[in-house]
Amino acid sequence: MSTDQSQGGGFPAQQQEPPGLTEEMRPQPDHGEKSYVGHGRLEGQVALVTGGDSGIGRAVAIAYAREGADVAFTYLPEEEPDAEETANLVRNAGRTPLPMALDLCDRAACDRAVEQTVEGLGALDILVNNAGYQMARDHSLEELDDERIDRTFKTNLYALLWLSRAAVPHLRKRPGCIINNTSIQAYEPSTTLLDYAATKAAINNFTVNLAAQVGQDGIRVNAVAPGPIWTPLQPATQEPEKIEKFGDDTPLGRAGQPAEVAPAFVFLASPADASYVSGTVLGVTGGKPVF
Repeated sequence: MSTDQSQGGGFPAQQQEPPGLTEEMRPQPDHGEKSYVGHGRLEGQVALVTGGDSGIGRAVAIAYAREGADVAFTYLPEEEPDAEETANLVRNAGRTPLPMALDLCDRAACDRAVEQTVEGLGALDILVNNAGYQMARDHSLEELDDERIDRTFKTNLYALLWLSRAAVPHLRKRPGCIINNTSIQAYEPSTTLLDYAATKAAINNFTVNLAAQVGQDGIRVNAVAPGPIWTPLQPATQEPEKIEKFGDDTPLGRAGQPAEVAPAFVFLASPADASYVSGTVLGVTGGKPVF
């Protein structure tokens, strides 16, 4: 797998209303549509990817499908155009997509995501807790209202707990694995992402702790910590002037593309390649440290 790495730091100034759509981004992100080549690493498996309509979630859905997995994924109703495209990409890879319009801030929706995956696709081998929310347009603790705090923690942390709780009984039967999407923000927090960074640090702790708890059942639990990645979340939550410099503070001098993150999720999901890997965080950060 390869992707175009000629893009330097920063992108044209732009802004969207949350949650953001792929079609409105300039340039369009690379999700591996033309570059990702599968090798049967996940043949016959079933994955549930939250927030699979766009960004890293779409790249993971494409990679998993091309590796032989059927892919259920969640999205918000306002992300329907992106969800339709992801479903088509999974279908074009010869696998079965199962798109589900669900707001994971609701516990019952998290339970339904797991239930519908098992009912619709027959099993659950891989849970990818990818859906996340951030807002970097406010700059101080005083500007963090209760609604924002509630949404950030429910999307990033509560949903992860609810989904994992619902999934573990099914994963125990396979056994399967859980992969959480954390962030460089857990290690190098930005003051404009006070709440978001806190949830990502908690996800790291949860990953290691759950791995210890369910390891005896053969369930592996790991996380991927991306650095600055070009997804709809960025123009939907950052100030335009930040977009112009997005990613230029990494050692590699640029932001990453979703296609450059997906292989980490494939590796951690593969029962052959990562059979003895659990309780770890794999950084895809352009050189920023995750230790």
